[in-house]
Amino acid sequence: MSPHLIDMAPPVGPEWLMTHRHKIRPLKNGPPETPKKRSTNAPVIEPVTKEAASMAREKTSTLHPTSITREQGATMDSMNKPAALTQDPHALREPKENNLEIAIGHEVRALRKKLGITIADLASATGISMGMLSKIENGVTSPSLTSLQALASALGVPLTDFFRRYEEPRNAVFVKSGEGIAIERRGTRAGHEYNLLGHIDNNTSGVVVEPYFLTLTEESSSFPAFQHEGMEFIYMLEGEVRYRHGDQLYHMQAGDSLFFDADARHGPEELLSFPIRYLSIICYPARA
Repeated sequence: MSPHLIDMAPPVGPEWLMTHRHKIRPLKNGPPETPKKRSTNAPVIEPVTKEAASMAREKTSTLHPTSITREQGATMDSMNKPAALTQDPHALREPKENNLEIAIGHEVRALRKKLGITIADLASATGISMGMLSKIENGVTSPSLTSLQALASALGVPLTDFFRRYEEPRNAVFVKSGEGIAIERRGTRAGHEYNLLGHIDNNTSGVVVEPYFLTLTEESSSFPAFQHEGMEFIYMLEGEVRYRHGDQLYHMQAGDSLFFDADARHGPEELLSFPIRYLSIICYPARA
């Protein structure tokens, strides 16, 4: 007898039960159906239970969309976020010029280079080793008074010159409304009024910054031919202008800003609504 037909009623006896009891399955409602023959060539499709189908739907709806979303999110973040700025304006640090050792080291190095001598030359003149001189110039050690006296003598300066940078003041410029300094620049002949809002000479940043308040009236004319070194930032306060930078034109209104490399030709090409007022901040490296 075929084992697949075990649910059908066979001749049952004690001996048969003892022999086949492990193969007997309880009958379901109604008489068993005669199994249908399967084609040897047709694929076997197993029935899918409700539990299995539910688990498959849940897996598809939760796992795959999540993985896609995360990948897309990473791509969008990388496209939308600007490159990270290297300076942390909120970082706490000890100002270099308020560190006595660093201030002395800067002065020693500046005076040595001004004389055009090497560390070896200075070591020979002072009797201080080259390694110690390097540490002094880099501000990693505090030189003794004897060493400072030897350095002052060899460099031909008073001892107090080593402390100038340490006590150097940090300046600020405050300008009341309407009290900027009127100056002339290339655009003056085109009717552009310039007011300088502050200037600090010999700052420690190595960068010169020129902040201007510009006013253009109906008597002004366009002048898209400025070109100079450095970077420039423009912030519109009032009016409307079409501003050129290189091959691009920017329609600017109050609240708009433009930041650009000033080495390309730039300037207001079309004056659309008067009065036109904007801030122009120019930055360039300080000249030695």
